[in-house]
Amino acid sequence: MKNNKLTTLAASALLATTTSVSAADVEVLHWWTSGGEAASVNYLKGKLSDAGVGWTDFAVAGGGGENAMTVLKSRAISGNPPTAAQIKGPSIQEWGDLGFLADIDGVAKQNNWDELLPAVVADVMKHEGKYVAAPVNVHRVNWMWSNPEVFRAAGATIPTTWDDFMVQAKKLQDAGYVALAHGGQPWQDATVFEAVVLGVGGADYYNKAFVEMDMDALNSDTTVEVFETFGNLRQFIDANAPGRDWNVATSMVIEGQAGMQIMGDWAKGEFKVAGKNVGTDFVCSAAPGTSGAHTFNVDSFAFFAQGTTAGTGAQNIMAAEILGTDFQTVFNLNKGSIPARLGVSRAEFDTCAHDSMDAFVASSSSGSLVPSFAHGMALPSAVAGAVVDSATNFFNSDQSAEEGAAQLVASMAAAM
Repeated sequence: MKNNKLTTLAASALLATTTSVSAADVEVLHWWTSGGEAASVNYLKGKLSDAGVGWTDFAVAGGGGENAMTVLKSRAISGNPPTAAQIKGPSIQEWGDLGFLADIDGVAKQNNWDELLPAVVADVMKHEGKYVAAPVNVHRVNWMWSNPEVFRAAGATIPTTWDDFMVQAKKLQDAGYVALAHGGQPWQDATVFEAVVLGVGGADYYNKAFVEMDMDALNSDTTVEVFETFGNLRQFIDANAPGRDWNVATSMVIEGQAGMQIMGDWAKGEFKVAGKNVGTDFVCSAAPGTSGAHTFNVDSFAFFAQGTTAGTGAQNIMAAEILGTDFQTVFNLNKGSIPARLGVSRAEFDTCAHDSMDAFVASSSSGSLVPSFAHGMALPSAVAGAVVDSATNFFNSDQSAEEGAAQLVASMAAAM
Protein backbone atom coordinates (compact mmCIF):
# COMPACT_ATOMS: atom_id res chain seq x y z
CA MET A 1 0.00 0.00 0.00
CA LYS A 2 2.79 2.41 0.95
CA ASN A 3 4.62 1.75 -2.36
CA ASN A 4 1.46 2.41 -4.34
CA LYS A 5 0.98 5.71 -2.51
CA LEU A 6 4.54 6.79 -3.27
CA THR A 7 4.09 5.84 -6.92
CA THR A 8 0.92 7.95 -7.12
CA LEU A 9 2.67 10.88 -5.43
CA ALA A 10 5.61 10.61 -7.81
CA ALA A 11 3.31 10.55 -10.85
CA SER A 12 1.45 13.61 -9.55
CA ALA A 13 4.74 15.38 -9.01
CA LEU A 14 5.90 14.74 -12.55
CA LEU A 15 2.61 16.06 -13.93
CA ALA A 16 3.02 19.20 -11.80
CA THR A 17 6.18 20.10 -13.72
CA THR A 18 4.99 21.43 -17.05
CA THR A 19 8.16 23.14 -18.32
CA SER A 20 10.99 21.03 -19.69
CA VAL A 21 14.40 21.85 -18.23
CA SER A 22 17.49 21.73 -20.38
CA ALA A 23 20.82 20.37 -19.16
CA ALA A 24 22.21 23.88 -18.63
CA ASP A 25 19.21 25.14 -16.63
CA VAL A 26 18.50 25.27 -12.95
CA GLU A 27 15.01 24.52 -11.67
CA VAL A 28 14.26 26.30 -8.41
CA LEU A 29 11.46 26.09 -5.84
CA HIS A 30 11.02 29.38 -3.96
CA TRP A 31 8.31 31.63 -2.50
CA TRP A 32 9.65 35.02 -3.70
CA THR A 33 7.06 36.02 -6.27
CA SER A 34 6.13 39.68 -5.67
CA GLY A 35 7.57 43.13 -5.09
CA GLY A 36 11.18 43.55 -4.09
CA GLU A 37 11.59 39.81 -3.53
CA ALA A 38 10.72 39.06 -7.15
CA ALA A 39 13.12 41.78 -8.30
CA SER A 40 15.86 40.13 -6.26
CA VAL A 41 15.21 36.72 -7.80
CA ASN A 42 15.19 38.26 -11.25
CA TYR A 43 18.60 39.78 -10.50
CA LEU A 44 19.93 36.30 -9.64
CA LYS A 45 18.35 34.94 -12.83
CA GLY A 46 20.20 37.63 -14.78
CA LYS A 47 23.52 36.77 -13.12
CA LEU A 48 23.04 33.11 -14.04
CA SER A 49 22.01 34.01 -17.59
CA ASP A 50 25.26 35.96 -17.98
CA ALA A 51 27.05 32.76 -17.01
CA GLY A 52 25.11 30.74 -19.59
CA VAL A 53 22.69 29.13 -17.12
CA GLY A 54 18.91 29.28 -17.66
CA TRP A 55 16.35 29.38 -14.84
CA THR A 56 13.01 27.59 -14.54
CA ASP A 57 10.68 28.23 -11.61
CA PHE A 58 9.35 25.12 -9.86
CA ALA A 59 5.63 25.85 -10.20
CA VAL A 60 3.21 23.95 -7.95
CA ALA A 61 -0.53 24.57 -7.98
CA GLY A 62 -1.76 25.75 -4.61
CA GLY A 63 1.21 27.89 -3.67
CA GLY A 64 4.34 27.26 -1.69
CA GLY A 65 3.11 25.63 1.49
CA GLU A 66 2.46 22.02 2.41
CA ASN A 67 1.38 21.16 -1.13
CA ALA A 68 4.74 22.27 -2.52
CA MET A 69 6.63 20.27 0.10
CA THR A 70 4.58 17.18 -0.74
CA VAL A 71 5.37 17.54 -4.44
CA LEU A 72 9.04 18.27 -3.66
CA LYS A 73 9.32 15.05 -1.68
CA SER A 74 7.54 13.14 -4.44
CA ARG A 75 9.92 14.52 -7.05
CA ALA A 76 12.93 13.58 -4.93
CA ILE A 77 11.64 10.05 -4.30
CA SER A 78 10.98 9.54 -8.02
CA GLY A 79 14.57 10.55 -8.86
CA ASN A 80 13.55 13.82 -10.49
CA PRO A 81 14.42 16.52 -7.94
CA PRO A 82 14.75 20.22 -8.78
CA THR A 83 18.17 21.87 -8.69
CA ALA A 84 17.43 23.79 -5.50
CA ALA A 85 14.60 24.58 -3.11
CA GLN A 86 14.01 27.21 -0.47
CA ILE A 87 14.58 25.15 2.69
CA LYS A 88 16.02 26.33 5.99
CA GLY A 89 17.05 25.44 9.51
CA PRO A 90 16.66 21.89 10.84
CA SER A 91 14.70 20.95 7.71
CA ILE A 92 18.01 21.01 5.82
CA GLN A 93 19.28 18.29 8.13
CA GLU A 94 16.09 16.28 7.66
CA TRP A 95 16.49 16.36 3.86
CA GLY A 96 20.19 15.53 4.23
CA ASP A 97 19.39 12.52 6.39
CA LEU A 98 17.10 11.25 3.62
CA GLY A 99 20.08 11.32 1.24
CA PHE A 100 18.63 13.75 -1.30
CA LEU A 101 20.99 16.70 -1.00
CA ALA A 102 24.04 17.49 -3.11
CA ASP A 103 27.55 17.99 -1.73
CA ILE A 104 28.56 21.52 -2.77
CA ASP A 105 31.60 21.59 -0.51
CA GLY A 106 33.89 22.06 -3.52
CA VAL A 107 32.21 25.37 -4.38
CA ALA A 108 32.31 26.41 -0.74
CA LYS A 109 36.03 25.69 -0.39
CA GLN A 110 36.87 27.38 -3.69
CA ASN A 111 35.05 30.53 -2.54
CA ASN A 112 36.16 30.43 1.13
CA TRP A 113 32.67 30.16 2.61
CA ASP A 114 34.01 29.19 6.04
CA GLU A 115 35.75 32.58 6.19
CA LEU A 116 32.85 34.52 4.64
CA LEU A 117 30.06 33.13 6.81
CA PRO A 118 29.58 33.41 10.58
CA ALA A 119 29.95 29.95 12.11
CA VAL A 120 26.37 29.94 13.39
CA VAL A 121 25.14 30.40 9.80
CA ALA A 122 27.67 28.05 8.19
CA ASP A 123 26.73 25.22 10.57
CA VAL A 124 23.09 25.37 9.47
CA MET A 125 24.16 25.10 5.82
CA LYS A 126 26.09 21.86 6.36
CA HIS A 127 25.08 18.24 6.65
CA GLU A 128 27.65 15.93 8.22
CA GLY A 129 30.27 18.63 7.82
CA LYS A 130 29.68 19.26 4.10
CA TYR A 131 27.88 22.27 2.61
CA VAL A 132 24.55 21.33 1.08
CA ALA A 133 22.87 24.75 1.11
CA ALA A 134 23.70 28.42 0.55
CA PRO A 135 22.31 31.30 2.66
CA VAL A 136 20.87 34.37 0.96
CA ASN A 137 20.32 36.58 4.00
CA VAL A 138 19.97 36.98 7.74
CA HIS A 139 16.70 38.35 9.10
CA ARG A 140 16.50 39.85 12.57
CA VAL A 141 13.13 38.80 13.95
CA ASN A 142 13.13 40.63 17.32
CA TRP A 143 12.24 44.08 15.96
CA MET A 144 9.58 46.51 17.14
CA TRP A 145 8.31 49.09 14.62
CA SER A 146 6.84 52.31 16.00
CA ASN A 147 5.13 55.45 14.69
CA PRO A 148 6.78 58.38 16.52
CA GLU A 149 3.94 60.79 15.71
CA VAL A 150 1.43 58.48 17.41
CA PHE A 151 3.67 58.34 20.47
CA ARG A 152 3.99 62.14 20.56
CA ALA A 153 0.24 62.60 20.25
CA ALA A 154 -0.36 60.19 23.13
CA GLY A 155 2.39 61.62 25.34
CA ALA A 156 4.08 58.23 25.37
CA THR A 157 7.66 57.06 24.89
CA ILE A 158 8.87 54.02 22.96
CA PRO A 159 9.42 51.27 25.55
CA THR A 160 12.59 49.24 26.01
CA THR A 161 11.33 46.82 28.70
CA TRP A 162 8.16 44.77 28.94
CA ASP A 163 7.11 46.49 32.18
CA ASP A 164 7.36 49.87 30.46
CA PHE A 165 5.60 48.47 27.39
CA MET A 166 2.46 47.92 29.48
CA VAL A 167 2.60 51.54 30.73
CA GLN A 168 3.18 53.13 27.33
CA ALA A 169 0.68 50.87 25.54
CA LYS A 170 -2.01 52.00 27.99
CA LYS A 171 -1.24 55.64 27.13
CA LEU A 172 -1.62 54.88 23.43
CA GLN A 173 -4.87 53.05 24.06
CA ASP A 174 -6.28 55.83 26.25
CA ALA A 175 -5.47 58.31 23.46
CA GLY A 176 -7.63 56.31 21.04
CA TYR A 177 -4.97 54.34 19.18
CA VAL A 178 -4.48 50.60 18.76
CA ALA A 179 -1.41 50.07 20.92
CA LEU A 180 -0.13 46.89 19.24
CA ALA A 181 -0.87 46.21 15.59
CA HIS A 182 -1.14 42.45 15.19
CA GLY A 183 -2.39 39.81 12.81
CA GLY A 184 -4.07 36.89 14.53
CA GLN A 185 -2.36 34.10 12.60
CA PRO A 186 -0.43 31.31 14.33
CA TRP A 187 2.99 32.31 12.98
CA GLN A 188 2.43 35.93 14.00
CA ASP A 189 1.36 34.90 17.50
CA ALA A 190 4.51 32.78 17.70
CA THR A 191 6.67 35.71 16.51
CA VAL A 192 5.44 37.88 19.38
CA PHE A 193 5.69 34.98 21.83
CA GLU A 194 9.31 34.44 20.79
CA ALA A 195 10.11 38.11 21.49
CA VAL A 196 8.57 37.76 24.94
CA VAL A 197 10.58 34.60 25.64
CA LEU A 198 13.83 36.39 24.82
CA GLY A 199 12.88 39.63 26.59
CA VAL A 200 11.68 37.97 29.79
CA GLY A 201 13.99 34.97 30.05
CA GLY A 202 17.13 36.18 28.28
CA ALA A 203 19.30 34.30 25.80
CA ASP A 204 20.38 31.66 28.31
CA TYR A 205 16.84 30.57 29.10
CA TYR A 206 15.85 30.89 25.43
CA ASN A 207 18.61 28.51 24.34
CA LYS A 208 17.99 25.96 27.08
CA ALA A 209 14.21 25.89 26.67
CA PHE A 210 13.65 26.48 22.95
CA VAL A 211 16.82 25.20 21.32
CA GLU A 212 18.10 22.45 23.63
CA MET A 213 14.55 21.52 24.75
CA ASP A 214 15.73 21.26 28.36
CA MET A 215 12.72 20.15 30.42
CA ASP A 216 14.06 21.72 33.62
CA ALA A 217 14.18 25.11 31.91
CA LEU A 218 10.70 24.61 30.45
CA ASN A 219 9.27 23.45 33.78
CA SER A 220 10.30 26.67 35.52
CA ASP A 221 8.84 29.85 36.98
CA THR A 222 10.39 31.72 34.05
CA THR A 223 8.09 29.93 31.62
CA VAL A 224 5.07 30.98 33.68
CA GLU A 225 6.38 34.56 33.75
CA VAL A 226 6.72 34.46 29.95
CA PHE A 227 3.08 33.45 29.61
CA GLU A 228 1.98 36.13 32.08
CA THR A 229 3.66 38.83 29.99
CA PHE A 230 2.43 37.33 26.72
CA GLY A 231 -1.12 37.17 28.07
CA ASN A 232 -1.00 40.82 29.15
CA LEU A 233 -0.56 41.82 25.50
CA ARG A 234 -4.03 40.55 24.59
CA GLN A 235 -5.64 43.75 25.89
CA PHE A 236 -3.63 45.98 23.55
CA ILE A 237 -4.65 44.49 20.18
CA ASP A 238 -7.90 45.30 18.39
CA ALA A 239 -10.92 43.10 17.82
CA ASN A 240 -10.24 42.83 14.08
CA ALA A 241 -6.83 41.16 14.53
CA PRO A 242 -7.91 37.53 13.86
CA GLY A 243 -6.80 36.44 10.38
CA ARG A 244 -5.17 39.79 9.52
CA ASP A 245 -2.07 39.54 7.31
CA TRP A 246 1.15 40.88 8.78
CA ASN A 247 1.55 43.62 6.15
CA VAL A 248 -1.94 44.92 6.89
CA ALA A 249 -0.90 45.23 10.54
CA THR A 250 2.22 47.09 9.41
CA SER A 251 0.03 49.50 7.42
CA MET A 252 -1.84 50.33 10.64
CA VAL A 253 1.43 51.66 12.07
CA ILE A 254 2.30 53.43 8.80
CA GLU A 255 -1.09 55.17 8.65
CA GLY A 256 -1.07 56.23 12.30
CA GLN A 257 -3.87 53.93 13.45
CA ALA A 258 -1.54 51.95 15.72
CA GLY A 259 1.57 52.73 17.70
CA MET A 260 3.66 49.55 17.49
CA GLN A 261 4.14 46.22 15.75
CA ILE A 262 6.47 43.38 16.73
CA MET A 263 7.66 41.81 13.48
CA GLY A 264 10.83 40.79 11.65
CA ASP A 265 12.79 43.15 9.45
CA TRP A 266 10.76 42.27 6.36
CA ALA A 267 8.26 44.82 7.73
CA LYS A 268 10.70 47.57 6.79
CA GLY A 269 9.91 47.02 3.13
CA GLU A 270 6.32 48.12 3.76
CA PHE A 271 7.46 51.44 5.20
CA LYS A 272 9.81 51.96 2.26
CA VAL A 273 7.13 51.21 -0.33
CA ALA A 274 4.91 53.76 1.46
CA GLY A 275 7.67 56.37 1.06
CA LYS A 276 8.41 56.55 4.79
CA ASN A 277 11.82 57.42 6.23
CA VAL A 278 13.46 55.75 9.20
CA GLY A 279 13.91 58.01 12.21
CA THR A 280 11.26 60.51 11.20
CA ASP A 281 8.25 58.52 9.95
CA PHE A 282 9.04 55.28 11.75
CA VAL A 283 11.42 53.95 14.37
CA CYS A 284 13.01 50.51 14.46
CA SER A 285 14.10 49.28 17.88
CA ALA A 286 14.72 45.93 19.50
CA ALA A 287 11.64 44.29 20.99
CA PRO A 288 11.36 45.09 24.72
CA GLY A 289 14.11 43.52 26.81
CA THR A 290 16.06 42.25 23.80
CA SER A 291 18.47 45.11 23.07
CA GLY A 292 21.83 43.64 22.10
CA ALA A 293 20.29 40.24 21.34
CA HIS A 294 19.56 39.00 17.83
CA THR A 295 16.99 36.37 16.90
CA PHE A 296 18.01 35.18 13.45
CA ASN A 297 16.10 33.66 10.59
CA VAL A 298 18.23 32.64 7.61
CA ASP A 299 16.66 32.09 4.20
CA SER A 300 18.61 29.57 2.15
CA PHE A 301 18.58 27.34 -0.90
CA ALA A 302 19.27 23.66 -0.36
CA PHE A 303 20.72 21.85 -3.37
CA PHE A 304 19.50 18.46 -4.57
CA ALA A 305 21.77 15.81 -6.08
CA GLN A 306 21.71 16.00 -9.87
CA GLY A 307 21.93 13.12 -12.33
CA THR A 308 24.04 14.85 -14.98
CA THR A 309 27.40 16.61 -15.08
CA ALA A 310 25.80 19.63 -16.78
CA GLY A 311 23.15 19.81 -14.06
CA THR A 312 25.78 19.72 -11.34
CA GLY A 313 27.80 22.40 -13.13
CA ALA A 314 24.80 24.75 -13.38
CA GLN A 315 24.05 24.08 -9.73
CA ASN A 316 27.58 25.02 -8.70
CA ILE A 317 27.37 28.30 -10.63
CA MET A 318 24.11 29.14 -8.83
CA ALA A 319 25.64 28.35 -5.43
CA ALA A 320 28.65 30.57 -6.10
CA GLU A 321 26.49 33.49 -7.31
CA ILE A 322 24.30 33.39 -4.19
CA LEU A 323 27.29 34.23 -1.98
CA GLY A 324 28.56 36.90 -4.37
CA THR A 325 28.69 40.44 -3.00
CA ASP A 326 26.44 41.77 -5.80
CA PHE A 327 23.55 39.42 -5.11
CA GLN A 328 23.95 39.65 -1.32
CA THR A 329 23.70 43.45 -1.56
CA VAL A 330 20.80 43.71 -4.04
CA PHE A 331 18.70 40.95 -2.47
CA ASN A 332 18.97 42.28 1.06
CA LEU A 333 18.35 45.91 0.14
CA ASN A 334 15.04 44.74 -1.33
CA LYS A 335 14.19 42.22 1.38
CA GLY A 336 14.95 44.39 4.43
CA SER A 337 17.38 41.80 5.80
CA ILE A 338 21.18 41.89 5.99
CA PRO A 339 23.75 39.89 3.99
CA ALA A 340 24.65 36.44 5.28
CA ARG A 341 28.14 37.05 3.95
CA LEU A 342 30.48 39.05 6.17
CA GLY A 343 32.31 42.10 4.88
CA VAL A 344 29.68 43.36 2.43
CA SER A 345 29.78 47.17 2.17
CA ARG A 346 27.25 48.94 4.43
CA ALA A 347 27.16 52.08 2.29
CA GLU A 348 23.76 51.45 0.68
CA PHE A 349 22.05 50.08 3.80
CA ASP A 350 19.95 52.18 6.20
CA THR A 351 20.33 52.64 9.95
CA CYS A 352 17.96 49.76 10.77
CA ALA A 353 20.18 47.42 8.76
CA HIS A 354 23.28 48.88 10.44
CA ASP A 355 21.71 48.23 13.86
CA SER A 356 20.93 44.66 12.79
CA MET A 357 24.50 44.13 11.55
CA ASP A 358 25.93 45.54 14.79
CA ALA A 359 23.62 43.39 16.93
CA PHE A 360 24.44 40.32 14.85
CA VAL A 361 28.18 40.73 15.36
CA ALA A 362 27.94 41.75 19.03
CA SER A 363 25.46 39.03 19.98
CA SER A 364 27.53 36.34 18.25
CA SER A 365 30.34 37.24 20.69
CA SER A 366 28.15 37.65 23.78
CA GLY A 367 26.07 34.49 23.37
CA SER A 368 22.89 36.46 22.69
CA LEU A 369 22.61 35.37 19.04
CA VAL A 370 19.74 32.86 18.99
CA PRO A 371 17.91 30.99 16.22
CA SER A 372 14.23 31.80 15.68
CA PHE A 373 12.00 28.93 16.78
CA ALA A 374 8.96 30.77 15.38
CA HIS A 375 10.51 30.73 11.91
CA GLY A 376 11.87 27.22 11.67
CA MET A 377 15.50 27.79 12.68
CA ALA A 378 15.75 26.18 16.12
CA LEU A 379 13.63 23.07 16.58
CA PRO A 380 12.65 19.89 14.73
CA SER A 381 9.51 20.58 12.72
CA ALA A 382 7.19 18.56 14.98
CA VAL A 383 8.39 20.32 18.13
CA ALA A 384 8.28 23.74 16.46
CA GLY A 385 4.69 23.02 15.47
CA ALA A 386 3.84 22.16 19.07
CA VAL A 387 5.29 25.48 20.27
CA VAL A 388 3.39 27.51 17.66
CA ASP A 389 0.14 25.69 18.45
CA SER A 390 0.58 26.20 22.19
CA ALA A 391 1.37 29.91 21.81
CA THR A 392 -1.55 30.67 19.52
CA ASN A 393 -4.01 28.53 21.51
CA PHE A 394 -3.06 30.42 24.67
CA PHE A 395 -3.15 33.87 23.09
CA ASN A 396 -6.61 33.30 21.63
CA SER A 397 -8.17 31.90 24.77
CA ASP A 398 -8.66 32.83 28.42
CA GLN A 399 -6.09 30.31 29.67
CA SER A 400 -4.09 31.33 32.72
CA ALA A 401 -0.31 31.65 32.53
CA GLU A 402 0.05 28.41 34.49
CA GLU A 403 -2.29 26.60 32.08
CA GLY A 404 -0.45 27.99 29.06
CA ALA A 405 2.93 26.92 30.41
CA ALA A 406 1.64 23.44 31.24
CA GLN A 407 0.16 23.03 27.75
CA LEU A 408 3.44 24.11 26.15
CA VAL A 409 5.53 21.65 28.16
CA ALA A 410 3.13 18.76 27.52
CA SER A 411 2.93 19.51 23.78
CA MET A 412 6.69 19.79 23.36
CA ALA A 413 7.31 16.59 25.33
CA ALA A 414 4.81 14.70 23.19
CA ALA A 415 6.47 15.93 19.98
CA MET A 416 10.06 15.12 20.93
